[in-house]
Amino acid sequence: MGIAITVIVLLAVMAAVVYAFLIMPRVVDAADMELQSSDYAHRGLWNKRYPENSLAAFALAKAKGYGIELDIQLSSDGRVVVFHDEDLGRMCGVDGKISDYTAEELKSFYLLGTDQRIPELSEVFELVEGRVPLLIEIKGKSLDESLCRTAAELLDQYGGAFAVQSFNPLVLSWFKKYRPRFARGQLVTKTKNYKEQLSGKHKGLVSFALSHMLTNVIARPDFISVEGTHVKAIEVFFISRLFRSKCFVWTARNQGAYEMIRSRDMFAIFEIIRP
Repeated sequence: MGIAITVIVLLAVMAAVVYAFLIMPRVVDAADMELQSSDYAHRGLWNKRYPENSLAAFALAKAKGYGIELDIQLSSDGRVVVFHDEDLGRMCGVDGKISDYTAEELKSFYLLGTDQRIPELSEVFELVEGRVPLLIEIKGKSLDESLCRTAAELLDQYGGAFAVQSFNPLVLSWFKKYRPRFARGQLVTKTKNYKEQLSGKHKGLVSFALSHMLTNVIARPDFISVEGTHVKAIEVFFISRLFRSKCFVWTARNQGAYEMIRSRDMFAIFEIIRP
């Protein structure tokens, strides 16, 4: 009986060690996250007048001193544009995807009927001038490295504080290999949310691994960026408390959610409210 208990304990300890190794963030020569320690306006400080991911929304966030969270994709001619959705219907009332149009063609479309247009990342850099930190989501579900490479070349020339983040650990793995000094973050949500976005017969297993941050072994992120409904998960507790990693939580839409996030010593990615 004593031997059986000892074996069980040893197996439990081994499992805990393996689990900790898999979810562990970057702990050796980690990126400096102090300049990123801020609350972030989700897609800029947008409102009815200034649409999300517009230069006007970014200018307002800059004026108020908030960090700016934004999304980037590639146009058909390989330029980095700032836009969240894969297709243009919701924001521009136009058929097709971002990748179907050149950057110049994309600039001809208006955002939600305002005078604002789809900006390039370089235009955001010129506007922000390093005054507030940027949290840049690299869009993409595939193994294509084109966006990573092109964005990295632009970021090499930018003098302000920034971090990159993605739902795709392979994107972060690219930055781990080719831009190791960039602060990188893993976006995290519930298993069912990943399932809705993935395809293939193994999507259940992949979704489970992503939501429980078992893919951190691939990406070794400096921080996590977690959906608010997932913030009480045990893996979030471990990475934020045991490993002391920075944690950003999205998306706070009321004061109560914002205060809950800050009470946990985490930073908020917010919209609608003005903390």
